[in-house]
Amino acid sequence: MGEELYNLAKKYALHNALQHDGKASVKAVIGKILAERRDLRDKIKSVMEIVERVVEEVNDLDVNEQRRILSEIEPKLLVKERRKKEISLPPLPHAEYGKVVTRFPPEPNGYLHIGHAKAAFIDYEYAQMYDGKFILRFDDTNPENEKIEYYDVQKEDLRWLGIEWDIEYCTSSNLPKHYELAEKLILQGDAYVCLCDQSTIRKNRFEGKICRCRERDKDENLSLWKEMHKDIEEGGAVLRLKGDMKSKNTAMRDPTLFRIIDAEHPIQGHKYRVWPTYDFAGAIEDSLSGVTHPFRTKEYELRDEVYFYILDKLNLRKPHLMEFSRLSIEGMPVSKRKIKPLIDEGKVSGYDDFRLPTLRGLKRRGITPEAIRLFVLSQGISKSESTVTFDQLEAVNRKIIDKRARRFFFVPNPVKIYVENAPALKKKLKFHPTEDMGYRVVETSSVFFVPREDIKSMREGDIFRLKDLYNVRISEIKKDEIKATYEGEELLKDVEKIQWVTEKSFEFVVLVGGPLFIGDKYNPDSLKRVRGLVEESLKTARNGEIVQFERFGFVRIEKEGDSMVGIFTHK
Repeated sequence: MGEELYNLAKKYALHNALQHDGKASVKAVIGKILAERRDLRDKIKSVMEIVERVVEEVNDLDVNEQRRILSEIEPKLLVKERRKKEISLPPLPHAEYGKVVTRFPPEPNGYLHIGHAKAAFIDYEYAQMYDGKFILRFDDTNPENEKIEYYDVQKEDLRWLGIEWDIEYCTSSNLPKHYELAEKLILQGDAYVCLCDQSTIRKNRFEGKICRCRERDKDENLSLWKEMHKDIEEGGAVLRLKGDMKSKNTAMRDPTLFRIIDAEHPIQGHKYRVWPTYDFAGAIEDSLSGVTHPFRTKEYELRDEVYFYILDKLNLRKPHLMEFSRLSIEGMPVSKRKIKPLIDEGKVSGYDDFRLPTLRGLKRRGITPEAIRLFVLSQGISKSESTVTFDQLEAVNRKIIDKRARRFFFVPNPVKIYVENAPALKKKLKFHPTEDMGYRVVETSSVFFVPREDIKSMREGDIFRLKDLYNVRISEIKKDEIKATYEGEELLKDVEKIQWVTEKSFEFVVLVGGPLFIGDKYNPDSLKRVRGLVEESLKTARNGEIVQFERFGFVRIEKEGDSMVGIFTHK
């Protein structure tokens, strides 16, 4: 046991030291060991002696040496240590290291958006934090909504975010087990088949009235339950939980557990026609799959009572259910109810339109997975509702892409300028001011193009500097051309620096997106096209590369064949 315990103590001592400026805590290390090895609790004296010795050894090392040793013996913990420094989530209640199981349960009925990213990252990060398991579960129990394409699309989006999962399955694959548990509720007298129409059910639930169906005995209910799978038409019957029709929590007023849907399921086809509701399927799957800490958005808070009531009646394990607030971005709709009409009416190009908060839209815009992760985790798991602005996400993204983006000159709405006595130069311009990204060579003559906006307030006699090149003095201003004279390369104080391109440039369009909605109204001016000239070296850009047009902003390049367009990311 000695060597094994020594190695275990060393691993956790190094990990703890790196989390606390190179100084490990004996108590913390013992806690980690006993959480992993319960069999050692009877040998606490021996454990303490070895841990004290190891902690002393580890604390004598400098931080770099601690990191090097941990990277050799347990590199996974080193990754977690770095991630924890980067951003941290609060500890989970009732969590045991190595035994936490979380799940992300999307419905395969559309494209994932930034709200899904928040849920997915919280679930994933907690599984990573506790060295647990992360489950991807497709909650596909409404065949009217699901499409086969969305299963793969959602997995692609999650992988783009950098999220991987330990287990993947579909709720629809477990329907026989759901039916078995439904029959158990019926036989216990805890569920009944209701033949009332939907309007009557709604009215009775609102008024807290019991219908005659509730008085039916269990044998009749079981017989009707079997008929639901065969002959009763869609909408003709539902299976309801016997809750409390007088409860102040309306969710507990005999909620529906199963309903008939005859639509073809993308995976199961017509194998099933009786489908569980979210109330039933969510509780059952969380319990049976071993999930310890299921998260869902605050909107489901009233349904928590139903969740635990179902598990109580079936004598199933109860997870520690937790809620957090939904993520809403001002002016950017996340609901399909708002997005689909925009697509149908041609107001946006599709679910990957860069004005949308779908993950594919954000990707096209130039928002990185790292920025999304940091941004959504910074929102935490508070239940306080808030609407964030897109510039908060932009600020996180800017820090990430600033060091990666090559710089280019782009001149929107250009005006021609002719410089007398201009020297012919071969100017080396760095692709990045601080990072080593190489350079491009620009040959200059006497003709340049500069932004009309930058020059419109200037007068004859004014001096400005062609950025990274030399100074010029305006000698004559015409409508579409400006004449100037060369004024040397010396850096002058208080002289404006202006972007420029030469005649060896090409026409370029940048698509600029604004908010799709202002209040609740669609914004018809949410898309603008900025036309201009860009330097020839932009042709070296890769499809999907994010560059910076100096003094304009970051732009994601889209190339298809010989055509090229820019999508404005942000300033």
